[in-house]
Amino acid sequence: FQMEWLDIVDEKGNPTGKTVGRTKAHREGILHRTSHVWLVRERQGNIELLLQRRSDEKDSYPGCYDISSAGHIPAGCGFLESALRELLEELGVEAEEEEFIFCGQRRICHDEYFHGELFKDRQISNVYYIWKDLEPEQFSIQKEELSGVRWMELRECMRKVCTNEMKHCIAVEELQMLVKTLKEREKTL
Repeated sequence: FQMEWLDIVDEKGNPTGKTVGRTKAHREGILHRTSHVWLVRERQGNIELLLQRRSDEKDSYPGCYDISSAGHIPAGCGFLESALRELLEELGVEAEEEEFIFCGQRRICHDEYFHGELFKDRQISNVYYIWKDLEPEQFSIQKEELSGVRWMELRECMRKVCTNEMKHCIAVEELQMLVKTLKEREKTL
């Protein structure tokens, strides 16, 4: 098992020049960066989002529905570089930086217990979306990270997240950020 090193960052997500191991970052609540990418497509006039189902073996939120692709940013890497890598690793999807549409930056501050251990999540996350119309069987999923993917209509996803109708770890604020950007850019919702 190789240690995953992360940049310690300031409140704007800028590296401070110091690094920390991922485990220690979550044990002590040290601020680090992540990239979140939503895959979207249009079907019968409706916007659909790709949701991943996290592996039951994950150290946080096992078995929950989550953002299409997300990941910690290794020390020395940038938000987009990491987003491209995670998309390829988790879903087998190749993309270009130009395809990513920036939705905004989120500060995540959340404490939870997983497997009997306190997990202190302190992240600065850049949120993006990308248009990709692929069927679930066309994705090459990383079995260690996720157990499957499914498309869900945007309004249905928003409702299920807001009412906790499904087991998920999706933030309502992030979905709202995505919807706002989609409306501004696409003018079709």
